[in-house]
Amino acid sequence: MRNRRYVLSCMIILLTVVFYFTVEAQQKNIPNRSKFSGEWTAKEPISIGGNIFCSYVEGDRMNSKTMKIVEDPNFLTIENPSPGAKSFTSREKLIIDGKESQINHGQGNEKKFSVKLSADGQTMIIKSIVYFMTTTPYHVNVMKKASTNVTEVWKLSNNGKSITVQSIAKSNIWDGERSWKTVFDKTK
Repeated sequence: MRNRRYVLSCMIILLTVVFYFTVEAQQKNIPNRSKFSGEWTAKEPISIGGNIFCSYVEGDRMNSKTMKIVEDPNFLTIENPSPGAKSFTSREKLIIDGKESQINHGQGNEKKFSVKLSADGQTMIIKSIVYFMTTTPYHVNVMKKASTNVTEVWKLSNNGKSITVQSIAKSNIWDGERSWKTVFDKTK
C-alpha cells in the first residue's frame, strides 16, 4: 500500500515537472510581436507615390514623410507634422474594429475609412474614400464633387524596422486604377 502511494506521488510530481517545462518551452518559442508603434520616415509621402489626390487637408497622414504611431489595444494614433507649419501636428485616430469612421472638414471635404488589424498584428488594412470639391474642366468657377477610393495594406517588415505600405486607388476623376508602394523606416 505504501509503495503504491509512493509511486503515485512520484508520478504526480514527475508529470507536473514535465508539464511545467513543456509550457515554458512553448512560451519561449513565441516570437516577440513587432508593433507599429514608433517614429517613422519615408522618402516621399504615401499620396505622392501614386501621384494622386487622396487627402484634402495639408496635415493628413497621406501627405506626410514622417509620422509617430502610438499603438493601443483598440486603436492607433498617428501624429505627423504639417509640412507647411512647423508648430502644427495633426493627429488621426484609427480605430481597428473594422467599423467606418469619418472626418469632416466642411466645404464638401470629408474622409470615411475603416481599419482592420491581422490576428498576428503584422498587417493593417485601411480602406478610405475621400470626397472633395474640384474644378470642372474648362469652367474653373464651377465646382463638382470628386472622390477617391484608396486601399492601403500596411505590413511590418525587416523585423519591425520598416513598414511597407502597398496602396491601390481609383477615382471618378481619372480612368483605371493606380498602385504603388511606400516604405517607412523606423527612426525611434
